[in-house]
Amino acid sequence: MPWWKRWSSGRWRAIWTRRFDSYSGVLSSLNQRIRSYSFSMNPENTGATAPSKLTFIVPVFNRPGELRELLESMAHQSDRRFELVVVEDGSTIPSKSVVSEFAEKIDITYLEKVNTGPGPSRNYGCTHSSGEFFVFVDSDCVLPTHYVAEVLNNLERAPADAFGGPDSASSDFTSLQKAINHSMTSFLTTGGIRGGSERITKFMPRSFNMGMSRTVFDRTGGFPEVRFAPAKAAGEDLDLSYSMFEMGFNVRRIPTAFVWHKRRTNWTQFVRQVYNFGFARITVAKRHPGALKLLHAAPALYTIGLIAIGFLSVFHSPFWLVPFGLHAGALGIEASFKTRSLWIGFLSVFAGLIQLVGYGSGFLHAAFAPSSYVAEKP
Repeated sequence: MPWWKRWSSGRWRAIWTRRFDSYSGVLSSLNQRIRSYSFSMNPENTGATAPSKLTFIVPVFNRPGELRELLESMAHQSDRRFELVVVEDGSTIPSKSVVSEFAEKIDITYLEKVNTGPGPSRNYGCTHSSGEFFVFVDSDCVLPTHYVAEVLNNLERAPADAFGGPDSASSDFTSLQKAINHSMTSFLTTGGIRGGSERITKFMPRSFNMGMSRTVFDRTGGFPEVRFAPAKAAGEDLDLSYSMFEMGFNVRRIPTAFVWHKRRTNWTQFVRQVYNFGFARITVAKRHPGALKLLHAAPALYTIGLIAIGFLSVFHSPFWLVPFGLHAGALGIEASFKTRSLWIGFLSVFAGLIQLVGYGSGFLHAAFAPSSYVAEKP
């Protein structure tokens, strides 16, 4: 019988089918072993499990009014699987009476300590809590009603060791708060990295909206208790984020888990704040080689360019200022469309200028400073 007839016969077809199935089984087993090996070699696969409950840690210093707003928003969460630890950081205007108002509405613990700054206070709250997954928010934040549900649902679908989310402006913010928020989150000023974008560089969770497991806290030591800038509260969250990535933890961005960040500030406070951010960027980079990117130096280059072109416009031609004018105009137009307010767009131009020059000045100061704040205890 010719071979093609033998192949087509039922007996031979069954033999080749069994052989094919056998080979397929071997290949399938080998593929599973390869995938298992790849999984174990991936530093992001750290065996993270989804939390069943969140423990919020909130440091507060002389801000009972704004803490009340935060607690109100937490009392109206659609998902109540959380507890709250408020750490009074040596306040002269304590918030104990405010906390007591919500004792029956929220599972809340109140702790008092000497003033050391927000980073050490967050660590203090973690060490005095039994929680297995910590979430850090600032006292000047307000949580949307879906915040807890978004975090837990996202981590149930895709467990992670740590997460971060963006901040946004609520409709009841003042015009100044909305302008500063736009400046802090716009692609035209920060590349969008503080607004939660990953288009240019890796997203880094910030302490106004950051979560991590107890395992991460134990291995990293939590927020570093050193000073990165003249201010006590600058750079410690950035340093912790770099440490988490360097240790191979799985850190996720949850864009739907946003907070309304009020940013208690005026123009003077805003200048001081962004200056400290720029200063801290350099000192953090000294602890984490390779952390500094060209994007981080952009405000410093903007500041140098603005000074240089300012001189050229005075002694040569005002047309040298055209590029800066175009950037300011684009920022104002973007803010006006986003907020539907020409006034906020106008304020956003000043906020953007202050942010870039303030951050750039702090960056340049730290880059050429004879010593670093990083070795100093707060």
